[in-house]
Amino acid sequence: MTAILPSGYAQTLALLVRRAHEARFAVQRKANTEVIALWWFIGHTIIERQQAEPWGSGVLARLAADLRAEFSTMKGFSESNLRYARRLAEAWPSEDTVRQQPVGELPWSHTIQLLDKLEDQHLRDWYAAQDAHHGWSRAVLQHQIATRLHERMGAAPSNFASALERADSELAQQLTKDPYALDFLAIDSDASERELEERLTLRVVQTLRELGAGFSFVGRQVHFDVDGDDFFVDLLFFNWQQVRFVVVELKTSKFDPRDAGQLGFYVALVDDRMRIPELHAPTVGILLVTDKNETVVKYSLAGSTQPVAVSRYELTPAEQAKLPAEETLTRIAAEVTANGEPEVH
Repeated sequence: MTAILPSGYAQTLALLVRRAHEARFAVQRKANTEVIALWWFIGHTIIERQQAEPWGSGVLARLAADLRAEFSTMKGFSESNLRYARRLAEAWPSEDTVRQQPVGELPWSHTIQLLDKLEDQHLRDWYAAQDAHHGWSRAVLQHQIATRLHERMGAAPSNFASALERADSELAQQLTKDPYALDFLAIDSDASERELEERLTLRVVQTLRELGAGFSFVGRQVHFDVDGDDFFVDLLFFNWQQVRFVVVELKTSKFDPRDAGQLGFYVALVDDRMRIPELHAPTVGILLVTDKNETVVKYSLAGSTQPVAVSRYELTPAEQAKLPAEETLTRIAAEVTANGEPEVH
């Protein structure tokens, strides 16, 4: 016999599920902190002992072997990790600092990436904070460091300051990067249409990763009928952190002032047809081009009343040569949309 559920059951279940997820995440972070604190203590102890008396080259290997023997069920007590522990204690000299800063919330493998890939301590702290805030995977952390996210974030030229209210313009600017690292868009020119369809669909996930935190895919070639004329927005996203639609146009050519006008038209269209003013922040647009003249961009954006930004995306010359023509991408994208495509979050 099926129980009759009260009217508020679904909301109660959702509340408990969310709380359980929060508790599990809090436990995971606390566990990470204790693990990092342990490695810090090991590293700090090694530094103290090495300063007090000479340690030969084989001492760390012996220490690692003895720790593995004592804790046979624990993984990680390798000579390599002991060296990383020493570097951790050198980078963050105080245990309190390790516990209180974002690095203390990260998995040990992420901390190793910070130590290996970055020499500047300020950058280590910056990437640790971004990692802890966004919950990156190790692969995402590696990607962000390799593509120098700290230089690219919020760097795209835009007219947000004049087209949006000040507080909102600062938030919207954070959505931009310059340049975008879109190496994954390189496609063999002899690939079949079916292969291109599959790759374009699969790469939505990579696109979301590169766009940044909070982006959800809404659609490709989103159709609008304007008094009998048809218009298609290439890529439409929704950023749930800022609660706004983001129109993205991808061009396989150098920036042309007409591109800004077209993007501004699409932004106005989405803002009028899809945005709910009481719920959503103003729609913004991001134009991605292979190259741009900064002065031309400046004058073009000054003449636009819609909030748009212009950024480059980076590909090597060989990768650029593999890109299909823009008309081919548009046609294939339209066919993919017509055949149906799952929403990606």
